[in-house]
Amino acid sequence: MRIADFPTIAAALDYAAGGEEGLSFYSASGALTEALPYRSLRAQATGLARRMLGAGLRPGDRVGLVAESDGDFVRAFFACQYAALVPVPLPLPAAFGGRERYIEHLGRMLLRARVSAAFGPAMFDAWLHEALRASGLGPVLAGTLAVLDGATAVSAPLPAQDPAGLGYLQFSSGSTRFPLGVAVTQRAFMANARGIGRDGLAVRAGDRAATWLPFYHDMGLVGFLLAPITCQLPVDVLATRDFVRRPLLWLDLISRNRATISYSPSFGYELCLRRGEAASTDGLDLSSWRSAGIGGDMIRPEVLSRFAARFARNGFRAEAFVPSYGMAEATLALSFTPPGEGARCDVIDRAILETRQRAVPAEHGPTRSFVICGCMLPGHEVEIRDERGAALGPRQVGRIVVRGPSLMAGYFDAAEETERVLSPDGWLDTGDLGYLADGRLVVTGRSKDLIIVNGRNLWPQDLEWTIEAELAAARSGDTAVFSVDDGTGEEVVALVQCRASEPQVRQDLAQEVGNLLRSRHGIAVKVVLVPPRSLPQTSSGKLSRSRARTMYLAGDFLPRAPAATTLAANAAG
Repeated sequence: MRIADFPTIAAALDYAAGGEEGLSFYSASGALTEALPYRSLRAQATGLARRMLGAGLRPGDRVGLVAESDGDFVRAFFACQYAALVPVPLPLPAAFGGRERYIEHLGRMLLRARVSAAFGPAMFDAWLHEALRASGLGPVLAGTLAVLDGATAVSAPLPAQDPAGLGYLQFSSGSTRFPLGVAVTQRAFMANARGIGRDGLAVRAGDRAATWLPFYHDMGLVGFLLAPITCQLPVDVLATRDFVRRPLLWLDLISRNRATISYSPSFGYELCLRRGEAASTDGLDLSSWRSAGIGGDMIRPEVLSRFAARFARNGFRAEAFVPSYGMAEATLALSFTPPGEGARCDVIDRAILETRQRAVPAEHGPTRSFVICGCMLPGHEVEIRDERGAALGPRQVGRIVVRGPSLMAGYFDAAEETERVLSPDGWLDTGDLGYLADGRLVVTGRSKDLIIVNGRNLWPQDLEWTIEAELAAARSGDTAVFSVDDGTGEEVVALVQCRASEPQVRQDLAQEVGNLLRSRHGIAVKVVLVPPRSLPQTSSGKLSRSRARTMYLAGDFLPRAPAATTLAANAAG
């Protein structure tokens, strides 16, 4: 076993192709649909690379790839590596809530990346062509991979791989702005893969990964396609849409194939928990699962504790949880909880946190629990800074800035945005807030989402989680909380998805939400009930509060009476 000690992604596959491991793709019924050994992947990818070059593509060209969870995407991605092209994974329509919005979003991505070709599955072929027309790019080689069947494969040696060159473009999730193309070099990727495999997860012979994470998101692409190949691990792949429909398929895959490593955001564990409370899990054996990673969004500690309690009977161990922190701008991972430690919480005084921005261990009164995200990967640094850029001490909340070999080269073709977040001496402003406790990183939320009311700093997810945890009518992902300037100061708005149509039921729900936030958090809120599935998400499935706020201000959530109610709160809070 070699742990990501290769100069390029293609070189990693060259080595993995010498073994027996590979990728296995599974259907919505849990049946194996394709086994793709790494040796076969290499042979198919090099042949496809020759046809790409024969079709007129040139080293350095960007190639958009609609990232279906199948062998064709993987073949195309690695063909780009061997042809010295730059693959650009693109999202699937599911996260966009409609054809028009997806096509418009996809067109903007294709234009931003200035692609010379774009490929995708047959089911989205018409949409891909519409997106290209909307982009205004001009003639672009596009369609399924079958469009390359007629291309004459070049016979000359494939281009040399440059370790300092671009490995791929990874679009950021776009939770606070339109996604930007993160330029990841071969060297940065390999540094991150090495940190993940050697230090973060401590992979070893016999490990096996399982995933439902989309390949257009950094946690799916890097964590469960590319990094495993650099460590020669086998991977079982379930499409994201099939996981959402049948969450327990993920756990069944782990159980059947004795997987040892698998990751999910909080909502994935919550979906399994909800389904597991209503369905039998007899025969499910999760005892092999030693690294149950958690990341990609704010970690909900109560979800993890409930998941561990529910599936303990199936062999799951709470100490298998691996809370982590990272982002596409750092390739993927920045910090890991040590293996076997499980998810640990820092319980702090909520009033001091909100008024003095300090994380003081709680002794009495209202508390807030944050999951500790562990230590930075070797070679990476983290500082907590105030708004002026001055470093803060332990347990002081501020902006998280990081530096290290895994950081992006910048945003592709976006110098101004790059300069805004990446300093000349290599420090990246993550846009997140947090603090250090005993040298370990604790993330408190996105800085752009922070709500400041009457000198108090409020985290919107705290308000959202309160609603979703306490009200039977609310489900996970049903709420978005943000603040707007109403001309006299900041007004807190809570958008709540409501499935009921009866006026009295809606009025009662709005009243209940307002009363709950008043009693638990001491704030006045404007509660607006919105239709189901109307809250915007990023391509990775995270709530986009900034877009929800924009839609609200544009009148997209005009309430049907009596869906909007403003409730006063106690001034004392």
